[in-house]
Amino acid sequence: MRHIIFGGDGFVGRHLAPKLLSDGQEVVVADITKSALPHYRDVRFVRCDVTDPAAVTAVGIAADDMVYNLSAKMLSPIQVRARRHDFFYPVNYHGTVHIIEAMDRAGANKLVHFTTDMIYGHTVFHPMTEDHPVAPLGEYGRSKADTEVLAAEWRKRGMNISLFRPRLIIGPGRLGILEKLFKLIDLNLPVPMIGSGRNPYQFISVFDCAQAARLAWKAGVPNEAYNLGSLNPPPVRKLLGRLIRHAGSRSFLLPTPGWAVKRTLDLLDLLNMPLMDPEQYLIADEMCVLDVSKGERELGWVPQYRDEDMLIAAYDEYRAKKAGVVPGAREVPAE
Repeated sequence: MRHIIFGGDGFVGRHLAPKLLSDGQEVVVADITKSALPHYRDVRFVRCDVTDPAAVTAVGIAADDMVYNLSAKMLSPIQVRARRHDFFYPVNYHGTVHIIEAMDRAGANKLVHFTTDMIYGHTVFHPMTEDHPVAPLGEYGRSKADTEVLAAEWRKRGMNISLFRPRLIIGPGRLGILEKLFKLIDLNLPVPMIGSGRNPYQFISVFDCAQAARLAWKAGVPNEAYNLGSLNPPPVRKLLGRLIRHAGSRSFLLPTPGWAVKRTLDLLDLLNMPLMDPEQYLIADEMCVLDVSKGERELGWVPQYRDEDMLIAAYDEYRAKKAGVVPGAREVPAE
């Protein structure tokens, strides 16, 4: 079978492609960039901007192809309020429209599509199962939630579309907002937390995301949505405290009144000087933990990486890059 990965040169795609190759599959990567990754010896690359419907058509989807949509604009770099819709929607929503319409014209009906846990918005109940209310807090989450509505419509027309809703994806090459945290720790400065830090924070490894996409194909592309997150995420205090000890830093954790910090960040956002996106800080002290048991029940997917280990690995990569010992590292955006 041929597998076409839109956005395949990005974060999850660069780990999914080798997995599919090891399964003996034919792989096509469609993206606007091509990195110097070893698997390109065995992968066909097609330059493609998903915002251009003609470019998507030119990829040449066939009826029997398995398609993955990993193309997306993320929350890094932070955008001012007035630019957010035009930043996120052309790729996240309209790019998805172009891919699905090209599939329809070709008679292809199998799609794995990544959205985000940020479609949920504020926590209504926890842990969050896939039937949690959908109420995104900004343009990024809305652009992804709208693609889920789109998927529901195309399922009625006969498409099989598996949706994945990951928490913050981390792994080699992705720092995003974590870089600000690592700089504070390197400078031995206080590390402010929004709230007390007693609530957990949940990551998901890029390796686990790639495996989930592969298992959806293996399972016949169920018409379902699946949360992607780690198991047993620790409290923010414990997570950051361990990182500070690992770094040998004199930084200390600084709890703050969550409501006051959020209102301050709201004001900065209103003044077009955002330090964080509202979709990040408005839920920072909430119990935002995804229940990932559905993926295990239906796909046999179990996350393999712990939050503490993922964060420390990201910090070690940051330090190595600063020291110039990570050859060819290319950063990719993070949520």
